[in-house]
Amino acid sequence: MIHPTALVSPKAQIDDSDVEIGPYSVIEDNVSIHKGCRIGPYVHIQGYTEIGANCSIFTCAVIGSIPQDLKYKGEKTYLKIGENNIIREFVTINPGTADGESTVIGSHNLLMAYVHIAHNCIIGNNVIIANAGTLAGHVTVEDFAIIGGLVGIHQFCRVGRHSIIGGCSKITKDIVPYVIADGHPAVPHGINKLGLKRRRFSSERMSLIEGAYKKLFRSGLNIADALLELEKMPQSEDISYIIKFIRESERGIARD
Repeated sequence: MIHPTALVSPKAQIDDSDVEIGPYSVIEDNVSIHKGCRIGPYVHIQGYTEIGANCSIFTCAVIGSIPQDLKYKGEKTYLKIGENNIIREFVTINPGTADGESTVIGSHNLLMAYVHIAHNCIIGNNVIIANAGTLAGHVTVEDFAIIGGLVGIHQFCRVGRHSIIGGCSKITKDIVPYVIADGHPAVPHGINKLGLKRRRFSSERMSLIEGAYKKLFRSGLNIADALLELEKMPQSEDISYIIKFIRESERGIARD
């Protein structure tokens, strides 16, 4: 179902199964749209962009436009979007910036109105980014993270899985998994207990995460010594992941 006012390139790959494209939308060459997608009015999709099944893209979103990066000189780069995503009004998403690079968005995400996702970002699954959340280039947001409205995230930062960022925060360093963070710049203020309960974390599992949090942020230890203490704890998937996350950090982790 393609509205007669929509401009769809004959080179675009549009699945025959239940795809809708609304009035005055523009679908350019090299775009691939899978089954069950709903493209609203005045949407512009361009570049080497692939959109997975059952995504909904709302009015005036611009998907796959060239990176806002002065280094970009027309290289062939990609945007890959998974399945069952909701992309609301005026969202903008850019592809990668160097030849062959990609911006990658997983599945079951909600990107609210005016969200911007810059080049080379990686968004996991079941992520929520509230209105006007802004991600600079090379940002990673892991599974089940929630980003509040009007949050700005510095390039190369990571937001760990199951964390939540308060509205209007400024992210300048990595936010470790499982925490609540807020501020200018944002720092952790405890573990995300409500979110973890909603995702059926057991009390024992949450207790271990809280113990790790206290060693990292309330013990007075520096990062190196805190990591040594974490390695002495009863090891679990969560504790091992926190240690790995910190050791792989490029910008360092946020601490107050």
